[in-house]
Amino acid sequence: MVQSRHFPVLVEMDEDGYYIVSCPRFKGCRSYGATIEEAMVNIREAIELCLEDSLSEEENTFIGFRELEVHHA
Repeated sequence: MVQSRHFPVLVEMDEDGYYIVSCPRFKGCRSYGATIEEAMVNIREAIELCLEDSLSEEENTFIGFRELEVHHA
């Protein structure tokens, strides 16, 4: 039976317009794409590889996102 799980994915855009995606549940689980759709396909593959290579006990516990205000001169 195939098990379905949900993973948080962080999406950013670099200075060249590429979408950078990462999954904070796995250390170093990142990918990118020229479009958001391509980036999402690529991060899905990266997550699947992380799941194959690690035990569930090795996953980071995702807590959430916070915003922090920083003052600078």
